[in-house]
Amino acid sequence: MQETVMLINESISQGNRLQHVVVNAGKIVAMQTDEELRESVNNCDLINADGMAVVWASKVLGKPLKERVAGIDLMENLIELAHKEKYKVYFLGAKEEIVSKVVDHYSKKYSKDLIAGYRNGYFSKDEEQDIAKDIEASEAQLLFVAISSPKKENFLYQNKEHLAKVSFTMGVGGSFDVVSGLVKRAPLWMQNSGLEWFYRFAQEPQRMWKRYLVGNSKFLYLVFKERLKK
Repeated sequence: MQETVMLINESISQGNRLQHVVVNAGKIVAMQTDEELRESVNNCDLINADGMAVVWASKVLGKPLKERVAGIDLMENLIELAHKEKYKVYFLGAKEEIVSKVVDHYSKKYSKDLIAGYRNGYFSKDEEQDIAKDIEASEAQLLFVAISSPKKENFLYQNKEHLAKVSFTMGVGGSFDVVSGLVKRAPLWMQNSGLEWFYRFAQEPQRMWKRYLVGNSKFLYLVFKERLKK
């Protein structure tokens, strides 16, 4: 986490552009058949493992990662950094009432000066370029996109030319739901034990069962198959 934050801060301060993405078991499984998502992820400048399953797999496959870098934790650290360094932040995604609560939360916690702008995540493909141009015009240094996969990864990759002046872009999935208070995050001991997925599953079993139970089984198969090549 510390290395990631330092690298991002250095990139922003030097005026460079950095596109970030996190991967978990479900996203890696989806990348096996979704060519557009795979291209979007593989062309990012910085990739972190947001999921203990990926960290465990890296050790099994002999290429150990140092630790999990959860997207929501990275976002929180970067917003604190933005406040200290006087960077501007744009928030894109979720429902209007959710993203407005997120903006209100950080405005009160830090300052209204932190906010470059915000917009909900409900828009058509035809609107994407104009939205990207509006974000660039806001003069934000950091952009957080809280939209489900693969839409957020593809949006950031396909509109990178229209976001060229935004120093750092990152997809943060359901993080706005947590910050707004709509969804509760797992206790710290469950996060550290790799059980955060189970906590989320227990809250919304009908919606999450396929993503976690089926997706995680496919991920284990991919890891096992790769291990046999060693």
